[in-house]
Amino acid sequence: MKKFLIFLIFFFIFVNSSVYSKNDLYEKIDLFGEVLENIKKDYVDDVSQAEMIDSAINGVLQSLDPYSAYMSPELFKEMQTDTKGEFGGLGIEIGMEAGVVKVISPIDDTPASEAGIKAGDYIVKIGNEQVQGKSLLEAVKMMRGPVGTSIDLTVRRKNVKKPLEFKIVRKIIEVKSVSSKIIGSDKNLGYIRLKSFNENSDKQFLSSVKKFEKNSKIKGYVFDLRNNPGGLLTQAINITDFFLDDGEIVSTKGRKISETRKFFARRGDEINGKPIVVLINNGSASASEIFAGALKDHKRAIILGESSYGKGSVQSIIPLGNGGGMRITISKYYLPSGKSISEVGVTPDILVEEEGNDFRVNSEKDNQLNYAINLFSL
Repeated sequence: MKKFLIFLIFFFIFVNSSVYSKNDLYEKIDLFGEVLENIKKDYVDDVSQAEMIDSAINGVLQSLDPYSAYMSPELFKEMQTDTKGEFGGLGIEIGMEAGVVKVISPIDDTPASEAGIKAGDYIVKIGNEQVQGKSLLEAVKMMRGPVGTSIDLTVRRKNVKKPLEFKIVRKIIEVKSVSSKIIGSDKNLGYIRLKSFNENSDKQFLSSVKKFEKNSKIKGYVFDLRNNPGGLLTQAINITDFFLDDGEIVSTKGRKISETRKFFARRGDEINGKPIVVLINNGSASASEIFAGALKDHKRAIILGESSYGKGSVQSIIPLGNGGGMRITISKYYLPSGKSISEVGVTPDILVEEEGNDFRVNSEKDNQLNYAINLFSL
């Protein structure tokens, strides 16, 4: 327990050294020890002090932002073995907001999306357990389980008075990141749905574009990034670069010089300036926002839909001496305009309200995608 306490004290000092004087810090450390002693002596139930220290460590990390967290040795080990296929998932990307688990995005063709979970839903109960007060990683652990087993989720949804209940069967989540087809009344628009930015997304995505480019009828593109929770930064850069002739794509800024970088497009727009519409919604996050934001800032695309999620930070996993780990934010993304994505997201050029799986453009209810493309004066 002493090791935990020493870690907490030094971490607390590190985080708050710019705010408190040394005397203030010593007083806070004494106060923390006093609180622990009073809990041990007077609290109604017998509580493990080691578990309290774990909670305190996690509390410090979670106070920084929704994405920083502490992982106990057990949880850290489970996270490392996630890819072995022994456990099933639901197919949702989640985050924390005001101490509550929020759905960033349900992934297409997964149990969560098929059950009706939507971006922006707040998960308030997992089974019979209340979620509030638990860490993000604890919530993830509760939702994992053997493939084929079911789980009950209770969610709160905006503009819906009563809580919604879902029974979802866990599956091994395999995301096929790209699908495509030709759309439009004249069959002259290439539509590509990008579901995530994983290791092979750029190859799949650009292969679809090159296939469309062989069709002389194709006059423009619709890239659908709705409910795309993001993924690898390198993938976002590679795909964005394909459609820019030059200029900055994204920059990262952190306290360390090594975490402060800028990424630029190489010369050559591979579709020769053909018009692009990018579809986004509240479930478009991280790498999706880099792609949409860069094309918007360079006036290379029209962004159509709802404001994106606003997840513009980079996390690093740091192993700890007790066998656990900590996830901590080390830098933030910035668009070519210099604007931060964090908590703001990307604002669409054309605001669209989403109903179910369809878009509705207030000023043009029918053929909305063609309407947006026509803004380029094809």
